[in-house]
Amino acid sequence: MVVRVSIVYDSAVPESKNVTVKQIPATLEVVDSHTEGEPTRVVVGGWPELAGLSMAERRAELEATHDHLRRAVVLEPRGHSAVVGALLTPPVEAGSETGVIFFNNVGYLGMCGHGLIGVVRTLEEMGTIGPGKLRIDTPVGTVGAELAGDGAVTMENVPCYAHALDVELEVAGRGKVVGDVAWGGNWFFLTRLPGEPLELSNLDRLLALTKSIRRATDAAGLVPAGEGEIDHIEIFAPPTRADANSRNFVLCPGGEYDRSPCGTGTSAKLAVLHARGELELDKLWHQESITGSLFTGWLSRVEDRLIPHIRGRAFVTSHSTLHFHPDDPFRGGFGTS
Repeated sequence: MVVRVSIVYDSAVPESKNVTVKQIPATLEVVDSHTEGEPTRVVVGGWPELAGLSMAERRAELEATHDHLRRAVVLEPRGHSAVVGALLTPPVEAGSETGVIFFNNVGYLGMCGHGLIGVVRTLEEMGTIGPGKLRIDTPVGTVGAELAGDGAVTMENVPCYAHALDVELEVAGRGKVVGDVAWGGNWFFLTRLPGEPLELSNLDRLLALTKSIRRATDAAGLVPAGEGEIDHIEIFAPPTRADANSRNFVLCPGGEYDRSPCGTGTSAKLAVLHARGELELDKLWHQESITGSLFTGWLSRVEDRLIPHIRGRAFVTSHSTLHFHPDDPFRGGFGTS
């Protein structure tokens, strides 16, 4: 039997885009988790209900009229720049359990693999679901997930594909960089940087280089017109774990790095490997993150579409009530926005 997600919404919907911090509810209920090290904050109560017949329309409304709540939830002092927020909504497709919109310190995501895994574990924590399969609506399409009895979650992502291989860029501070452009639910530029250790001790250098690469991809206009931009940069190197195929470092849109192996980034990597003839359908790929955590991924085919499957673990870390005192000068958050 399907049990629908029941979210408690705030009834006071802001009337215009020009909202003030006074329109932030007194409290919001959230459940925090991490997926292989990367944090997710799921809003489960207090948010104004969104209109819109599709998840894309709801995301647009959220951005236009409720962006002050995104800032309040994920920015300091209640959050930090690595937190990915997830707002649950009623589903839009028959048979789906819930809808979800992902957001971070600078805006909104089409999909978020680690966040989707975190949402599934949060639904289990709330008593909404048990082990088994479910469908979740996102702004880029409906995705599948399966919660195993041991707590592992397998995500069936939106179709992935390699858009362009062996693209050359001239990158400030590095020179010529060759990489691939692929879609895994978000747009990625994937490359290798020989001589740059993918270690946390080299974090400042990796952040500087990947930000330079992203500026170069912005200038080059590498994605189809009208389909957004490359907002993730992914670097690969040999693994440090015996059970992994490669290690990665992923720059996220807000300038932070992904602590997990990145679900949409692993999906994009699978698409590139398949396009190069290096990964067969249903063959497992083990992706290590810069923190040493692991996702397992594989591809299946449905008609002419490549479907990535990503398996990982998430752990609930807290149930919280976020308080927004009317006299708090930082109730609306501060930092990158």
